[in-house]
Amino acid sequence: MMKKGLYFLMALLIALVPIKGFSQSDSTLRKQITQITKSVNGIVGVSVLGIEDRDTLSLNGTSRLVLHSVIKLPIAMAVLNLVDSGKLKLNALVQIKKRDLVKDTYSPLRDKYPNDEIKIPLSELLSYMVSLSDNNACDILLNIISGPQVVENYLLKKGIKGIAIQASEADMASAWEVQYTNWAKPIALTRLLDNLYQGKMLSKSSTDFLYKLLTETSTGPKRIKGLLPIGAVVAHKTGTSPTNKAGLSPATNDIGIITLPNGKHLAIAVLVGNSTDNEATREGAIANIAKAVWDYHLH
Repeated sequence: MMKKGLYFLMALLIALVPIKGFSQSDSTLRKQITQITKSVNGIVGVSVLGIEDRDTLSLNGTSRLVLHSVIKLPIAMAVLNLVDSGKLKLNALVQIKKRDLVKDTYSPLRDKYPNDEIKIPLSELLSYMVSLSDNNACDILLNIISGPQVVENYLLKKGIKGIAIQASEADMASAWEVQYTNWAKPIALTRLLDNLYQGKMLSKSSTDFLYKLLTETSTGPKRIKGLLPIGAVVAHKTGTSPTNKAGLSPATNDIGIITLPNGKHLAIAVLVGNSTDNEATREGAIANIAKAVWDYHLH
């Protein structure tokens, strides 16, 4: 009986020892992130997942927040899923007509070919959409795969819930309220990133190809990467809404996978929704949260 009592006491003491991890409600990191979000006029959704250690942290992680160009990541996955199934080929040439290159939208592809009908490989079109966040490339690819519903169906088939994609870039530009139909919960986005990294979404070749495109992302340099050391590897996708006359910005986002100095990886999603702050404040909040997460894992 003495031994059983001793074992029980030891087990109880072990259970009471705090586990180091950023999922604790009173953790230093959580306090830091909460403090950062207090400076933002709007809602800040944060989700962080340690891919190797499975530790988690979220703040407003189940809030439905507007995505904007973050939709281009799951769209790229849906396209590559069709490549994996043999229905599409990365080296296949895509014919792009002049009418496909809409003028009043962000499009490096249109800027490069303003007056031409062109043919470019599917792989290059994906690069324009992901790495450069090209809106025309996005809608051309959506048309190739038969629309947003294909993307949603693909995500659900892979067990990803909490992400809604119902509108193209052209749809969102057509009326202010349409952008709100593309939304996600931050915790769903880190789950998506985690599953991508672990090879649960695509073949290895498609995973490697998409990961490379994400590391080559040139948009949002002042967001997740903004305060990290020069050379830090971040595979990420941004999303940015327009700002209306009242100064409201529905979405200033960045999601991605950070490679830490020890070789481990963090999936992170920071979405700043319905903010009336200027862009520097919104982007600064994302950068400061990413830096806090980075610093926490250096100790």
